[in-house]
Amino acid sequence: MPLALANVGEKNTIRRIGGSAEVKKHLEDIGFSVGSTVTVITSLSGNVIVNVRESRVAISEEMARKIMI
Repeated sequence: MPLALANVGEKNTIRRIGGSAEVKKHLEDIGFSVGSTVTVITSLSGNVIVNVRESRVAISEEMARKIMI
């Protein structure tokens, strides 16, 4: 299931990251890697705010759809 569909406050484990090599590298650089725990804090106007590796990160819904949990 894509991260964009996750329930707010629920802890999830990243299973797979899709997209081009550039997208994967960018997501990895900001803390999204397979096996990491991610929690959706809120979803506003097409953006998703998540907790990943003890940091809060805002990503677009399009990016959140590339992260499978």
